[in-house]
Amino acid sequence: VGCDRSKNLVDICGEKNFQAFVCDALSVPIRSGSCDACISIAVIHHFSTAERRLATIRELARLLRPGGMALIYVWAMEQEYKNQKSKYLKEKNGNKDKEEEISTGTAQRPLSDQMPNSSSQHSSCSDRLLNDSKDEGCDAKPVADSRLPVHTNRTSFHSQDLLVPWHLKGGTKRKGESVDTVSFPAGSKESQELSPVFHRYYHVFCEGELEAACRSLDCVRVQKSYYDQGNWCVVLEKL
Repeated sequence: VGCDRSKNLVDICGEKNFQAFVCDALSVPIRSGSCDACISIAVIHHFSTAERRLATIRELARLLRPGGMALIYVWAMEQEYKNQKSKYLKEKNGNKDKEEEISTGTAQRPLSDQMPNSSSQHSSCSDRLLNDSKDEGCDAKPVADSRLPVHTNRTSFHSQDLLVPWHLKGGTKRKGESVDTVSFPAGSKESQELSPVFHRYYHVFCEGELEAACRSLDCVRVQKSYYDQGNWCVVLEKL
């Protein structure tokens, strides 16, 4: 059984005779302890606070029966790991390695409820997981500007909290198409002539950060933690 926040994506699943429904990852309408396994791919990095990200993992664990397993993937701050570039960087399309600050009012949002931004990819980022007041090990600096940086596609990350632009393809959307299926990453040839531009929020995870969040829960055990093509991944077992 699949679930997604996007009705369009769920409708596509229905057209292919898959079981899927619309829901929020913070409140999944499935009975506790009823799932043998759960998979969360590229979801948790869209939640804007450490508390909400942890609540999402706790909700995932709630669904599992004792002994059930969960697999979680989130986008990594470290797109170059052990001297190897991720596929995301390898597909770089010639953009300069930079980030731009957005100046439009609609894109500005206060960061007071978030964890401080980091300009470092140091593994000590995992130490700052839950308590902002104890955040001393991640080279964090006070946020002087309430605007989030806009990421340049196919480049390294310079901030853990950022916006990734997506260009909606022009013209009338065909039946069954979702925003993602008619979008192109910023900077691509197709995107140059397309509008409007949507900005998706991401919190990219430092090494050890996802694992530390999972280990803070008493109801699960971390069975495996690893890096895979620009993502940090964890396998959990429900206790």
